[in-house]
Amino acid sequence: MKASEIREMSQADLEHELSELKSELFKLRFQLATNQLDNPMKLKDVKKSIARVKTIIRENEIKGAAGAKNAAGGA
Repeated sequence: MKASEIREMSQADLEHELSELKSELFKLRFQLATNQLDNPMKLKDVKKSIARVKTIIRENEIKGAAGAKNAAGGA
């Protein structure tokens, strides 16, 4: 999933996507431990997707805090 696609998602969708990715990562790690994982690169892809989603969530939090600060008359 690309960052541009993630940025178009709502906050609730981002939280849901993050929980799904974490669940998928858990399953992949379990498969790796039991030698059932077919594509080890999938772990790397899921980890990067988690990082992207977390980054976008944090960007949204910063935008929200900056917007609230400006609305309150702060600098």
